[in-house]
Amino acid sequence: MNWQFKTILVAMMTTALACGFLHHLVPPAAINFERLHIFLFNLCSGGTLLMYYTEGRPVLTRRTLLFLTLALAFSICAFMQWYLLATIIPLPLAWLVERARIDHFGSLLPRALFDRHEPVARKFHQAALLCLSCGLVLSSPVICNSIYLHWFAIEKLRLDTFFLGFSFPVSLISMSVIFSLMKKEALPLTRVLKEAAFWTVNLGVIVFFGFILAGMFTSQVAIASLLFVTVAYIFFLYWHEGIPLQQKAYLTSGILFLLVTSLTGISYILLSFSSWYTPEISHPLLRLHAFTALYGWNLSGLAVIGRHGDFPLQLHSRQVILLHWLTVLVLCPLGYFQPVFAVLAVLAYTWLLLRLFFIQGAVDRQLTAVRDQSLHPDPVLPPGRTG
Repeated sequence: MNWQFKTILVAMMTTALACGFLHHLVPPAAINFERLHIFLFNLCSGGTLLMYYTEGRPVLTRRTLLFLTLALAFSICAFMQWYLLATIIPLPLAWLVERARIDHFGSLLPRALFDRHEPVARKFHQAALLCLSCGLVLSSPVICNSIYLHWFAIEKLRLDTFFLGFSFPVSLISMSVIFSLMKKEALPLTRVLKEAAFWTVNLGVIVFFGFILAGMFTSQVAIASLLFVTVAYIFFLYWHEGIPLQQKAYLTSGILFLLVTSLTGISYILLSFSSWYTPEISHPLLRLHAFTALYGWNLSGLAVIGRHGDFPLQLHSRQVILLHWLTVLVLCPLGYFQPVFAVLAVLAYTWLLLRLFFIQGAVDRQLTAVRDQSLHPDPVLPPGRTG
């Protein structure tokens, strides 16, 4: 990754966080920066890094650069409420993602997701691309229905809620990184549990979203609890099966962020159906949930895939991890309510990003070999399999 791309990423991610605090300066009723807060991190930064990681080139390809340009255009159009353009731009974006997926995995249909010989890391990778392209394709009819047609009126399916779905591809590619850095030699039961974790995460989130739209309290709690148990198992598995490379401590920290995200999510569901559901209690909890998901868990995976060819780096250092937790769990939630902490959060987050993306290190050949094996499996494949 060259310094120009690193600079663009740091600028976009810092701006994304800053937009989450601009309500201190501009009332949301006048201009709501929440969409830029979501789009710049999830779609522009996360989507571009997903494309960059998929194409496996040391610099941005024309396809990935075009994706970044269109993603920024989509973000601005959605933010400015230029909805006619916002219904058009997602379609070429989805086409770019699908072309990258087909070129990388060699098949129009995602048959490999149902192949028991396909590594779980590659399944998560392909699922991330599919999720991103599907989310982009669905954006157009959702915008048309919400703004122009009004055919379907679902209380909980607002545009801003739908746009939050762009965080899921980032979460899936983070899972792909974690599973790619686990030992290949595993007991048959461990392989089965890895496969179960893949399907539980993917289907569980889809079903969970359906239960949210339907307002089914008990079902929401049940699925959210199942997802928490699954994340806890993945943490246990990575703790014992993770290859002892330098970034293991940082990725372990990332999974702990995801566990906090799961717990705050369950707590918010329970709170929302109780008599204590007041803005004074619910709003801080929701902010904590959002910050740990976006800037805790998702950033951990993005930092590793962004620097995959540059290790060893000091991502294992206690200072980096402590700064990450202090920023996400303390400064960001406080900054949403107090301007002085917002300034401190942006400064600390900028310093964290500079450490993550610009710290120097020699190439770790072991990590490169592990990643290449994950992205391009051994040539000895079952008959008829294309990868």
